[in-house]
Amino acid sequence: MATYDFIIIGGGSAGCVLADKLSACGRYQVCLLEAGPRDKHWSIHLPLGVIELMKSKTLNWQFNSSPESTQNNRQIFNPRGKTLGGSSSINAMLYIRGQKEDYDHWAQLGNDQWSFDKVLPYFKATQHQERGESELHGVNGALNVADSRSKIPVGDDFISAAQQAGYPYNEDFNGFQQEGIGYYQVTQKKGQRHSAAAAFLTPNLSRANLTVITDALVQKIILENKKATAVTVKVQGKLQQLTASKEIILSAGAFNSPQLLMLSGIGPQEELTQHNINLIHELKGVGQNLQDHVDVMVVNHHHRSDLLAYRPKAAWWFIKQVWQYISKRRGILTSSVAEAGGFIKSDPRLARPDLQLHFIPAAMDDHGRNNKMLLNYGISLHTCMLRPKSRGFVALNGRNPNLHPKIQLNMLSHPEDQQLMIKAVKIARNILAQSPLAENNGAEILPGKNCQTDDEILDFIKNKANTIYHPVGTCKMGNDEWAVVDQTLKVHGLENLRVVDASIMPTLISGNTNAPTMMIAAKAADDILACYG
Repeated sequence: MATYDFIIIGGGSAGCVLADKLSACGRYQVCLLEAGPRDKHWSIHLPLGVIELMKSKTLNWQFNSSPESTQNNRQIFNPRGKTLGGSSSINAMLYIRGQKEDYDHWAQLGNDQWSFDKVLPYFKATQHQERGESELHGVNGALNVADSRSKIPVGDDFISAAQQAGYPYNEDFNGFQQEGIGYYQVTQKKGQRHSAAAAFLTPNLSRANLTVITDALVQKIILENKKATAVTVKVQGKLQQLTASKEIILSAGAFNSPQLLMLSGIGPQEELTQHNINLIHELKGVGQNLQDHVDVMVVNHHHRSDLLAYRPKAAWWFIKQVWQYISKRRGILTSSVAEAGGFIKSDPRLARPDLQLHFIPAAMDDHGRNNKMLLNYGISLHTCMLRPKSRGFVALNGRNPNLHPKIQLNMLSHPEDQQLMIKAVKIARNILAQSPLAENNGAEILPGKNCQTDDEILDFIKNKANTIYHPVGTCKMGNDEWAVVDQTLKVHGLENLRVVDASIMPTLISGNTNAPTMMIAAKAADDILACYG
């Protein structure tokens, strides 16, 4: 039975940052446990491999929600990274901080150490901004943030079309103003993915005080007199018990973190009783408050051939792009598939953007898993709602740790979310109908010409809307009766146990959640180190 100072459960975006910062001083023995394998597969490091990673059953948890009554009883696909780097190893690599108001709202909810002014230093400290240092960007951090090396012409056409529709251009979505259309920056380095593992973990694997164990599925956290002391973990089919002399830190994500708390006897009494799990510490907020960005796509036939498609001209274009990558580390193989987009207001009277756009140079459906769509030359425009009012939850499918958690998203359950998504479809259609995209557009594939009225659009949304893979909130930070952790991320009522990942967000931030998750871990690491001098 090995003993460490700190045991981190989950080698994803948060876990990698924690492992780096807690082991850097050399005084503490740190163990990082990751349920998936090491991050060696080619599809992780080649940016365009994101298409393959959507289908991987080895590197992707491949979660599905329970049937969703608000979406015609569909099960919604929820991909999550299952490898070192977690979802930063399988995502679209977009680096977005969110809006200042998001963090100031957290502070207004009673978490005064999480205002924008308090979190900005951690965003800056963790990044190396290739554009250079500024008031809002840092250059000494481990995570490389770069401009896209794959700005294909149809992306320029989209940006021009959006401007034609009346939306301003923005060259930096992490600047003083988020609103506008342009190119996203990406977590890449020299044309390859720069995941949390590549940035914070791989360079430090030689540290004598850092132990990384992969293919390690934690079964439960062991509590003694309301103090977390050890974990039971299955490694290569064998059960082991690892002891933590200082803290156990749960960084398994918005689905797995509440699941593991409940499997360990921490959570809502009714849920645990249902699965014959002994209640050790009641916290009714565990698994509640689930939020994600609901997203829908408008898809058009398009007459350009320099697109991702299973067509002869596109294949020849792609072959030339392969040479671009081999010779210069540029071109479509460095693509996140979604580098053009932006943040817009559904109503110009709003104070800040409430919708996000991701433009795809391909005809896309079913998370890119529908290969038949690529038989078309086409373009797709994701439109997602930044601050949904709908709330879901995470529960258990049983007491076996090998079972996936029960996920109930409840997207579109709030009527205001439905109305905003109807408006979002109309906005997307309007942008795609503008010059210069219009000159090459063919017929609309989705929703299609027969979908025109609000009722028809809502029915389309219920049949086709998905998440954009930003689940948060299931172990929320705060002091109310539904809070799971305090603002130092310690679990309420327990000793030596913290949750450090996107599940602690009380409300969803306005944008992609990967960079904020790494910020959360960097800030939490400072709090932890301060506790021990």
